[in-house]
This record gives sequence, C-alpha cells and structure tokens, in this order.
Amino acid sequence: MTKQTKIIATEARFPLEKLSLSPMNPRQDVPETDVIELAESIWAAGLIQSIAGLAGKKDTAQIVAGGRRLRALQYLAGQHPDMAKTRPELANPMVMLAPDAETAEAWANMENVARRDLHPAEEIRAYGKMEAKGGTVGAIARAFAVNEKHVYRRLALAHLPDAVLDALHANEISLSNAAAFTVSNDEKMALEVLETVRGEGYSDHQIKQMIKPDSVRGSDRRVIYVTEAGYDEAGGRKTADLFKEQTFFDDVALLDELFDAKLSEAVETLRAGGWKWVEVHHESYLSPYTHGLEKFGSVYAEGGDLSEEEGERYDALAELAEAEVLDEKGEAELAALQVILDGTYSDEQRAHAGLYVYVDGQGNQCISGALVKPEDKKAAIEAGVLRKSMHSSSGSDGPKSPISQKLRDDLGRVSRGARQHAALRDPDLMIDLLAYQLSHNLFWNDVFGITTTEVPNWPSTEAEGYVLDARLTENPPRNMMDAKDLGASFRAFRKKGAEHVRGELVRFLAAQFKGGDETLDALVSKITKPDTREVWTPTAANFFSRVGGPYMVAVWRDLLELAEDHPTVTTFAKLKKVDKAAKLEALFTQSDLRSALGVTEAQAARIDAWLPEGME
Repeated sequence: MTKQTKIIATEARFPLEKLSLSPMNPRQDVPETDVIELAESIWAAGLIQSIAGLAGKKDTAQIVAGGRRLRALQYLAGQHPDMAKTRPELANPMVMLAPDAETAEAWANMENVARRDLHPAEEIRAYGKMEAKGGTVGAIARAFAVNEKHVYRRLALAHLPDAVLDALHANEISLSNAAAFTVSNDEKMALEVLETVRGEGYSDHQIKQMIKPDSVRGSDRRVIYVTEAGYDEAGGRKTADLFKEQTFFDDVALLDELFDAKLSEAVETLRAGGWKWVEVHHESYLSPYTHGLEKFGSVYAEGGDLSEEEGERYDALAELAEAEVLDEKGEAELAALQVILDGTYSDEQRAHAGLYVYVDGQGNQCISGALVKPEDKKAAIEAGVLRKSMHSSSGSDGPKSPISQKLRDDLGRVSRGARQHAALRDPDLMIDLLAYQLSHNLFWNDVFGITTTEVPNWPSTEAEGYVLDARLTENPPRNMMDAKDLGASFRAFRKKGAEHVRGELVRFLAAQFKGGDETLDALVSKITKPDTREVWTPTAANFFSRVGGPYMVAVWRDLLELAEDHPTVTTFAKLKKVDKAAKLEALFTQSDLRSALGVTEAQAARIDAWLPEGME
C-alpha cells in the first residue's frame, strides 16, 4: 500500500474560480433549466449538500461529485457580482477532497454517494424556505432530484414549531414522531408534549394520544354509525392526520349526543312494532355469558321454508356475499330470502318479549334475538310463548326433575358422542369444517374443540425489507361476531370447491407452524428448504440502525474483505451512524455501489447469503 492511499479525506473551502468540473464527473451535460432551479434553491436554503473533488495544482480542485451544484454556484456568481461579500459561503464552497485519484474515481462512479445526505430536518426547512419564496412542488422536486410525493410529505412538516424540527435534527425524536405532531393546531400543547417525549422513545400513537387526548379517530364505531356527513352537518370540529390518512373528531360530546339520538330513534321505531320492551345496550357486543342473558328466556321466530328454486338462488347469493362481491340489488334479494328463512314473530311473542339494540365495533346497528326478561317468564310460559325450562325447577311450583345435573351432563356427552360417531362417515365434511373454522373467527361458536395460539412471524418494529408470501400476511380470519347465519356462510364456503378449501386449510396451518421436536423440525426443513434471505434483506430500518457503529464497520470490512487501514474502511468508519446504516443497506440492495467498490462474484455471493449471528 502506498503512502498516498493512507491519506484520509479532508475538507477545505475554495473560491469558485479555483474549481472546475473533472472529466470523471458523470454529470457532464445538465439542462440549463435544472441548473437555474437548483441555483434558486441554493440561494434560498444554502448549499446543504457538499461537493467532492480531487485537489490539483496551485490550490485548485476538480469536482468529481456535485457537478450540478458547481454549475448552479457559478450561475449565481454571474447573477450576483457581489456574492463574495453578501454570501461568502456560496462564493467559497466547502469541498470534500479525495485522498487519491482512485478514491475520487470511485466517488464519481457512485454518482454523489460521497456527499453528505440531508438530514430530514434540514430537508424540511430547505423545502419550506424555497416554497416561501414562491417555489412550486415541481420545481423543488427537480432541484433536489426527488419525486413530488416526497416533497409534499416533507412540506407537510415545514410548518411545525421550530422546537419540534430542532428535536428532530438532534435525533431526539424520529421523523414519524415529528409527523405525529402535525395533528395538532395547538402549539402550546405540542411543545408541552415535546418536552415529555424528546429522547424517550415514545411511539407515534402515544404522541397523538397525548396531543389529542379527547379526540376520536374516524374508525371509531360512533363516527361510523353517525357518519362523517352527519357529524359535519351538526358543526363538529375535525383535524386531519396528513400522514395516516386519518381524521380526528374533536367534539366528542357532540358525537356522543348524535350517537345516542340515532340509537334512540332506532329504539322508537322498533317499539312501534309491538314489542313489550326495546332497550339500548351501550357496549359493542352482546354476550349471553357476560351480560347475564342466561337468566332470560329466548323466543324464536317461526321460520319459513324456501322452494327448491329459492334455495338454489339463496346459496348462489350467499356465495357471492361470502366473497364480498355481491352488488346492492343482490344484497336486497338475499336479505328478502333471509327474512323468509328467519321467519317472523307473532303478536303474542312480541307482547311478552323484547329486544336489545346496540352498535358493534364496526359501526353496524345490531339487534338481539327476542328475549323474555326473568320477571316476565312466568306469564310468557302461561301464554304458551315460552316453554318451561327442563334444566331446573327453581321458581317453579312443579315437582323437581328426577334427572340430576350430573346425569344430565353425562347424557349430553352421550349425545355428543353419537354426533362424533356419525361425523366419521363424512371425512370431507370434517376437513371442510376445519378449514372454515380456521379461516373464520367464530369466537365461542367454534365447531371443533381445537384452539390456536399466535405463532409470531412479524418483527415488532420495522418490517422494511421483509416480504412473506401474501397467504401469510393477507386475509386474516374473517370476523363472524355478528353473523346471522353461520350455516348459510358455511354452505357458501363449501361451494367454492375443494381446491379453495384445501388452500385455506394449508395457509392457516402454515401460519400455525412452529417447528416442534428438533428432529422433526429438521426433517421438515430438509423437505421445505427454508431460506431466510428469500424473504428478508437487511436494511437500515430493520437491522443496521439497531446495532452499534463498530459492529457495522466490522460487517463492512468483513464482507468486502478489506484490511482495517484500507481507505474504504477508514472512510466508512468516520461516517455518522445513520450514514453507516444507509451505506450498508446500499451494499445489500444497489448493484451500482457494488460495481463502484469492485465487488467480486465471490464477495457478492457472501453478501447475498449473509445473516446476522443467531439467524438461520
């Protein structure tokens, strides 16, 4: 290794007239309009991104990375003859000097990788300054060589309080933390929250909750039930979350008032139907086991029968509804057929029973089955509306049942055994039912006494660079909490065919796979040949930003097979942690960087197969 290659990179200021474009610079031809737009942004925001070059004779330098910025500075010098006095930092820009021609050429081939990337806080402020001077989103995007969507997202943060952007620049809060502050129009509240969260690792959700403690999101069941239009019409205040496409509804008291009024209207409509009572249930679900309904009596409508033609039509419509592709006309037709199947309640039944009305977690208005309150059960039995319970003689003047509860339980087991015995005659039905239970969240209505536990397969933080088969990440078990007819749903499920049923069974069983016995797990791995790097690539977000700088230096040196004092290693070691992480991510994802570093095929194979210790 020569003495020259051991010289580290340095920085120095040069008068513009001492700088020229190097033949190694990849940007030899740049449209004049691009130069002018960049010049305007530099004049407004300063030269935040450095330029790099190779020192020449007589205190000169040739620029190998940052040629467009050099032209923009030269353009500004022509437009402002007194720039050396008014903007000396632009007339004498800082240049990062390569230690040798080899390094300079590598910088040039990497097309400005050697420049200092903008910190998000600097980028936000730079965009904001340019916008304040009349710059359009398109002009800003072209000037900074980014897309317009990126500019829009940065400008959405440009009006945050300076203290928030200062905390972001100091890495006391993350970029997504800063975005959480955009939901607030109250600067005093925002600054109070900032003092609490800076440097403490609070989540975005926690920050929003602190800023908007009394607000609710658009996903709240009350909002869905009342509708946003109804809330707006009543004059309710809202705040937008620009980054999550969410809306905060700030007048919670008004929302509750509208919610209660709409529910009360539904109650009055049902009462007009002749029911003995209709009441509001304020929770989002109604369970017989948690709300004392086991003491109530249940009255059932007298169901109707469908003709053969109507039955076939019902099955066809139910299949479309299961696939969520049924149009409005079809939904109305299915509902009409469902009414026939569900039957109707007689006037006598309505006179002794009542209904609970509630709104579920998805904002749907729900109505319980017809129920007889405990104090009304005797009269309902005498009227023939409710059958006398055979499970207990409590509260009854009749003789005590000769069948004990223990004997009744045993008889129940015998009945269940007979059903299991019969089930063996239809294995396909059992497999279909298992697939249905796995792919539909049936809560307490599970068909089989089989429980599943979550087998985690998703990182707790960033999932960037991690892509699983969509069958493991999409279409979770369908929520059947408020399903009216699970039998109809299952019929529609089976009609999709054996291939669909098998596919559902396989994907949900795969999601439950956790290995088991070591030898069995090894056998399964031998058959399936899992490859972690097939689904996961180490990135700044999912790995490198979460380890220390020395570790990253060791990985960089090991993968490139370089000595500790090699310029590529020593230059990498001097980078900030965030820049080290970005550089390593580029090594794993960008072929241009590998080419610039002269990565061999053997080294590329090592990089493509590399995993942190402890991963398989």
